Amino acid sequence: MQDKIAKLRKVKILFVEDEEDLITIISDTLNKLQANFETAANGQLAFDKIINEESEAFDLVVTDINMPVMNGLELIEKVQQINEDLPFIIMSAHTEPEYIKKAEELGIDNYLLKPFDFIKFINLVAKLDLK
Repeated sequence: MQDKIAKLRKVKILFVEDEEDLITIISDTLNKLQANFETAANGQLAFDKIINEESEAFDLVVTDINMPVMNGLELIEKVQQINEDLPFIIMSAHTEPEYIKKAEELGIDNYLLKPFDFIKFINLVAKLDLK
């Protein structure tokens, strides 16, 4: 597990989640793991961070689906128009076939179901070809 956490520390992650309680839990845990991450409360704020040239490039985006302003699937579509290589993980409580189908159409097959499981997340990040 230490090797996987070491890999987690080498990448910059953007977490996109509108539930304040969940993003607080995620942030607290990632801080304890000494991870390099930022957060955004919706897809539009995340997109703005991704395209901001002053911001250090992200290696991975973890996004919820249902959010105000811009949902996670819309975020993925917009980002893929400018950077088709940026990997995404979808985290959601929703398992409806239309969300899964749309994610697959966008080339996303990394899916974490809520409640958020850090062990599964760390294992998934360790499997991805990042940096």
